[in-house]
Amino acid sequence: MPSTFENPSSDKSVLEGSGDFTPRFDANGLVTAVVTDARDGELLMVGHMNAEALSLTIETGVAHYWSRSRKALWKKGETSGNLQSVVEMRTDCDQDAVWIKVSVAGHDATCHTGRRSCFYRTVEAVDGKAKVTISADAPVFDPDEIYGKTK
Repeated sequence: MPSTFENPSSDKSVLEGSGDFTPRFDANGLVTAVVTDARDGELLMVGHMNAEALSLTIETGVAHYWSRSRKALWKKGETSGNLQSVVEMRTDCDQDAVWIKVSVAGHDATCHTGRRSCFYRTVEAVDGKAKVTISADAPVFDPDEIYGKTK
């Protein structure tokens, strides 16, 4: 697999059909990655990939992302042991986002909080204000033990 991608076609029939994968990176050089569990379809996380992260993911079969906050390439699960093995990758109709179905190793957790999914809170209107409430499973591992004391 090449480490660089061809420029996306402006021809809709080429872009929307079968053929070369020519992702359309945004102004920051990123595509959005929606990540679900291949086993049950649960939404695990949303991340971003630059060309290097996308190439490494395709080449190795292990999910890599670009951390916007750290401004660094990041192999998901490298520290925690919760590596994401790619089962299937899809792209949307204009190739500016990917959907990655993964199998998670280790604790079967994706979130740095120790939970299976990063989407563990519900947003609701309470007394005219938006509030978040934890609505999903408790953490399956202690992040302080894995990543060191965070507070």
